[in-house]
Amino acid sequence: MDLTLIGTLLGGVFRLIPEALSFFDKKNERQHELEMFDRQLEADKLKAASAKEQAVIEAEKTLVSTEYQALVEATKAQAGPTGVKWVDALNSLMRPLITFWWVIVLYTAALVAQFLVLQDQGVAGKDALLQLWGGPEKSIVASILSFWFVDRALRKLFK
Repeated sequence: MDLTLIGTLLGGVFRLIPEALSFFDKKNERQHELEMFDRQLEADKLKAASAKEQAVIEAEKTLVSTEYQALVEATKAQAGPTGVKWVDALNSLMRPLITFWWVIVLYTAALVAQFLVLQDQGVAGKDALLQLWGGPEKSIVASILSFWFVDRALRKLFK
């Protein structure tokens, strides 16, 4: 009888072992599925953030392009004649007049004033001129020359 009892117990234990292994296997499988779901959720969050960032970049790009086009159109509208002769004449004089005033009159007056101050301080004429003719003045002259002569060359090249 002891063997019968042991056999019954062993049979029951051996019958429970696959069920226990199946239980642990399903538990591990559920844990794995949960981890995969969490990873998929994180990947979806990253994709959504990337898509949002891309949409913001596209919107900013469109906005900058629209602003640029508006600036171009506004500049074209300002450059066009109005049909009123005296307004068109005044409009065409503004750029040369402002250039003449700032570049010729005011800048020359400032240089003359600086020259006179240097002479009052006892600096010789040649040395005073050399002190006034520095890097900024050379840059100004280079800008003016390139504006007039390079612009003319480029217009001929692209006609």
